[in-house]
Amino acid sequence: MHIGKNTQIEFSAIQFQASTGDLEAYNLQIKGTIVMFVNMVCSVKGGHCIGSVKASTNFDAEWDALNIERTIKTEGVDEVTIVNILTNRRNAQRQDSAFAWQRRTKKELASALKSALSGHPEMVIWGLLNTPAQYDASELKASMKGLGTDEDSSVYKEMYKTDLEKDIILDTYGDFRKLMVALAKVRRAEDGSVIDYELIDQDAWDFYDAGVKRKGTDVPKWISIMTEQTVSHLQKVFDRYKSYSPSRESIKKEVTGDLENALMNLVQCIQNKALYFADRVYYSMKGKGIRDKVLIRIMVSRSEVDMLNIRPEFKRKYGKSLYYYIQQDTKGDYPEILCSAFIGPQNHINT
Repeated sequence: MHIGKNTQIEFSAIQFQASTGDLEAYNLQIKGTIVMFVNMVCSVKGGHCIGSVKASTNFDAEWDALNIERTIKTEGVDEVTIVNILTNRRNAQRQDSAFAWQRRTKKELASALKSALSGHPEMVIWGLLNTPAQYDASELKASMKGLGTDEDSSVYKEMYKTDLEKDIILDTYGDFRKLMVALAKVRRAEDGSVIDYELIDQDAWDFYDAGVKRKGTDVPKWISIMTEQTVSHLQKVFDRYKSYSPSRESIKKEVTGDLENALMNLVQCIQNKALYFADRVYYSMKGKGIRDKVLIRIMVSRSEVDMLNIRPEFKRKYGKSLYYYIQQDTKGDYPEILCSAFIGPQNHINT
């Protein structure tokens, strides 16, 4: 698994006034940032991960281009039809359809749909028509937050003519900066079949020795452990660490603020990735207004990776299906678009 060389994060804390509203906005920005970079860390498919979006077996890029063109030209654009065409394709097939459209019309499909659609459908379609790396890069630029893979970073630099790693150093501070820079630079090895029990024991002890056991926290040691090992290795490290102390409680005791938030999210995702994203989807639909950008970002980015793993975790924890929650908490054509696009048709009402 490769973690990117570059990241853009711009926390404008110094620009915020000391009002309650501004503080709340800043906290939401931080939380969104951390979800973004954890999403990138967990973007590689592995193990028994199953996406909800499948490749079309009878795919015809020219047919897609023709039918989308007809739909756009019809008075009152049929958003659901466009979504149904695009969501029954994997991303690579969508790129072929977009290229076929461009050959037919001499225009970019994303730009044409941006003019034809608005609001949430536009956000969903725009996410679907980008490659994963392009989507990540544009999200980073739009929100000035997040972590990219190597491909994301090169695409970002190509699109926006700026180096993301430098912006981390400029726009973050302290141990939080050290963590983000380490995540941006490191290349994780792929999860292998060989289990090094001696190293698992050593890393668990080092994590304890660098934190709870001593007065003061050796944050660089924590960062080293968290960013230099495979996810499967770290899962076993945190299981072993339970004999010393609960990992999340240790983090809460030892660090605060943005660093605590980042480490807590990272540990949660490492321990149970599907549950982590189930929680993030739930929280995006609850509280003061639905956080549509967070919801759409997760649904787009996980749809071909592990959405069918996220769905049962969501129902197990929250009692009702993800389909049910989206239907209840979103409005208009938006819920049908989300369910059609990302949840998948098979038994979606029950899971």
